[in-house]
Amino acid sequence: MSFSCGFVGLPNVGKSTLFNALCKGGAEAANFPFCTIEPNTGIVAVPDSRLQVLAELEHSGRIVPSTLKFIDIAGLVRGASQGQGLGNQFLGHIRNVDAIAHVVRVFEDPDVVHVAGKLDPVGDLEVILTELMLSDLELLEKRRDKAHKLARSNDPDAKLEFETVRDLAAQLAEGRIPTYDRDDPKVAALVHSLGLLTLMPAFICANTDEAGCRDFAATAAGRTLLDYAAERKLEVIPVCAKLEEELGQLSPEEAKMFMDELGLAETGLTRVIHTGYRLLNYLTFFTAGEMEARAWTVTAGTPAPQAAGKIHTDLCRGFIRMETVSYQDMVDCGGWNRAREAGKLRIEGKDYIMQDGDVIHVRFSV
Repeated sequence: MSFSCGFVGLPNVGKSTLFNALCKGGAEAANFPFCTIEPNTGIVAVPDSRLQVLAELEHSGRIVPSTLKFIDIAGLVRGASQGQGLGNQFLGHIRNVDAIAHVVRVFEDPDVVHVAGKLDPVGDLEVILTELMLSDLELLEKRRDKAHKLARSNDPDAKLEFETVRDLAAQLAEGRIPTYDRDDPKVAALVHSLGLLTLMPAFICANTDEAGCRDFAATAAGRTLLDYAAERKLEVIPVCAKLEEELGQLSPEEAKMFMDELGLAETGLTRVIHTGYRLLNYLTFFTAGEMEARAWTVTAGTPAPQAAGKIHTDLCRGFIRMETVSYQDMVDCGGWNRAREAGKLRIEGKDYIMQDGDVIHVRFSV
């Protein structure tokens, strides 16, 4: 299972350059607006040091990590919700991703044309969010009018839909990201079905220079963007596309030495992945044996049979039980067999909820 993260932003903010740097996707990157028209897609492995450790403990023949799909979406411009630029085509591409990375430009470069003629990351982000809000508002107004007619029949579901859609539209009309009662399962399911762009998991990817990547909060543009993002509860990930591109050309050992010199603990790619996983409420479990050690991704709260189904549908259909050892117990005991001998192996049934770091073996019968 992999989640898809779409790079969204104005033209010439470095989306394609960042895409190429992070996943070596080969997307065209040039100094003119709408260089990217059709979305570019790249698949990258999710860094997880636990997988290598498990492979060594179990003498696995190969390592298979989880994956992440990056999608480089064409640049958005003011008026996209009304069809400007690539308009509805652009907005349609966004609706197909799991999370949004709002890419804003925080680097000065007179050789790279800015579509607005000046460096203004907060202004760029406001344009993006406004267009997403206008697109959602148009969708909700159409849905509201239809729901209003159905609500007249006193159907409780239709009445709930009308009231929910009306409230969401009213908030958007006031220029606010809408909120709703997430604790009400009916309301939550209804809102989820609407597919609103403004409610998708999102964070800000600040394309900065090398100095800004080391200490983003120390720059004036960085502080302003961080304050703006905090008001809207958006996390900011500083990433230097040029630096990521250089790191991608080095061996792992050389890249680590380079990062140590710069005082960076992890790459921008790693931070983007971890942020996306956290926003989407994902966790990782493992299978490890002589043939392979593999990482699997599920949403937090997933029961054991459904998690087993990620490995193979037969494992869900014929699920009997799940043998489970935590990653830490595997490491402490020195492998699966020793963990079992130490009494660390647990037998879990169909009601078991998966935990991050579970190492599992599924018993099934079909």
